[in-house]
Amino acid sequence: MRGEGLFTERAANGRFQWQLKAMNGRVVAVSASVYDSAGDAERAFAELVALGPALVARITHVRGGPGWTWVVPGARGNPLVKSSRAYERYATCQNAFRRFMALLARMAEAAPLPGGAPGAGR
Repeated sequence: MRGEGLFTERAANGRFQWQLKAMNGRVVAVSASVYDSAGDAERAFAELVALGPALVARITHVRGGPGWTWVVPGARGNPLVKSSRAYERYATCQNAFRRFMALLARMAEAAPLPGGAPGAGR
């Protein structure tokens, strides 16, 4: 499925996660937490969008394997959002986070859709 925006999906445990997809359909970021409903996942994303420019990534080397991932820690240190995959190079991982932030900024400019989150889809 192609299309930019927020998509919610049911996780293996029956709860919900959100994914942020780029225009080419590639998943850019995923929620670090799972939620009881799709609406809860969309509200969590809307809160993330509101934080916008204040978000800072922590880039770390993948344990036990090659590559780098980024994660945005919350106020209590728990991850809010993370990269959808590992990147071969540190600089590529940095650029992936920059692309996430640019997409998040576009989402902030978009009008909220039903469910409370900008660009919400399923």
